[in-house]
Amino acid sequence: MLKSRRSFVRGLVELLVVAVVALGLAQAVEAFVVKPYRIPSGSMLPTLQIGQRILVDRIGNDFSAPHVGDIVVFHPPRHWAQGCANPKQGVAASGTHVWQACDVAQRNPASVTFVKRVVAGPGDTIQIIDGHVYRNGSREKDAYTLACGGGPACNFPTPVKIPRGDYFMMGDNRGESDDSRFWGPVPLSWIIGKVFFTYWPPDRVGFL
Repeated sequence: MLKSRRSFVRGLVELLVVAVVALGLAQAVEAFVVKPYRIPSGSMLPTLQIGQRILVDRIGNDFSAPHVGDIVVFHPPRHWAQGCANPKQGVAASGTHVWQACDVAQRNPASVTFVKRVVAGPGDTIQIIDGHVYRNGSREKDAYTLACGGGPACNFPTPVKIPRGDYFMMGDNRGESDDSRFWGPVPLSWIIGKVFFTYWPPDRVGFL
């Protein structure tokens, strides 16, 4: 009887140890390798729906920089809601259009995270015309976007050059996305990782 009780206790301890180790590994994977996110807005329509669940590769940035066309999760500038670091760019506080997208990265990241697409990288020169990005003189292949629909968000024809080490982000829903056009490019160190898989809802499961 005593031996049986000892075996039961030992088995219970082993089970608890396995559970703790498994939980620790799961947390380590989420912290350093793969992390899930939920899409909170329609800024990436039609590619990503509101409420869609995605997985982000957090380790890939350690080996290669993002590429144009990648969908990434990142920290926007701390003062993203206040507009460009240069008040003469973006859309002025009064709503007056100044015809030039932001090309200066702000200094500090916010704690929140955004999901957008990389449309330009270090050294690229871009213009935005009717919501389409012209990168180094060539229009992007952007069948994945929604039409911009006109208005101040859609046209920044003055060319801007992306600084070294920075990336220009835009939502696929070009008329309904708060992105680099209005608060500037994002330093590489603010990028958490690339979106590579969607696991919810079931009819959208797959790699991106």
